[in-house]
Amino acid sequence: MAKISNEERHQYLEKIKPYRETVNAILTKEKTLLMIIQKDPDGIAFKKLTLIEEMLNLASQYIITSIISQSMLKVKNEDALNDGRKTLYKAVIYLEDIVSSLLDVPYADYEEKLVVLESVDAARRYQLVRKMGLAIELIENAYGDNTKWRWSFVELEGRFATVTKNIFDLKNAVSNIDPRSPNYEPTVYHLRLIKKLLMQAADRYREKYELSTNRIDDFKQGINFLSALRRIHILMGDRDDAETVKKKYDIWSAKLEADIKKNEGKAAKKT
Repeated sequence: MAKISNEERHQYLEKIKPYRETVNAILTKEKTLLMIIQKDPDGIAFKKLTLIEEMLNLASQYIITSIISQSMLKVKNEDALNDGRKTLYKAVIYLEDIVSSLLDVPYADYEEKLVVLESVDAARRYQLVRKMGLAIELIENAYGDNTKWRWSFVELEGRFATVTKNIFDLKNAVSNIDPRSPNYEPTVYHLRLIKKLLMQAADRYREKYELSTNRIDDFKQGINFLSALRRIHILMGDRDDAETVKKKYDIWSAKLEADIKKNEGKAAKKT
């Protein structure tokens, strides 16, 4: 790697100066909003929606900073990327606070939390998770394939898939997928995204299990995502898709049971 001259570093710092100022302004705003929430919990869901938007904007500043570093200095700005990754975790956590982090459960288990979002239409819900998903994708791409954070992103992707499902207006989904409904388009796109993300999260946890950790908990979590996906298909009346997912679920469950017995056998031999 070529040495970075003082002049190149100076030019880079000048170039990113406005982005650093924006970062500081957003961090100050976040701190203020959290203080307001602590003092006045009324309307906390909408205040946290604002926080989520701010965190997504903040993450974009970190991503741009790293892109500029790559362009001008030919190196990634790892500090900026790490800050961006942590910021996206915060965005997901803020959304979990609103809609819950429950995965494979009946809608009734978290429906009460969504009552406060009744005034938030389907388009805004979809736009929020779409923007969050894009930010996660951009930060992963900025890190590259050989990053040490490769497997940690599996958890972030999984938690994102879960809140994307939980913010969805499942109560009115059937009426909203009527082509005559004004909510038709965002509802259909949001539903497609949920199905895609749940399957992707399942596959990623299985991949993490097979290629990295060999931890049973990772495999179980992948199976939980399959079960959550099947639940969505059933609720939406997608019988063929539900059956397809069930077959995959059964195959994975059998594999999990076999692996558990195999591990128990190995442990018994050591004792």
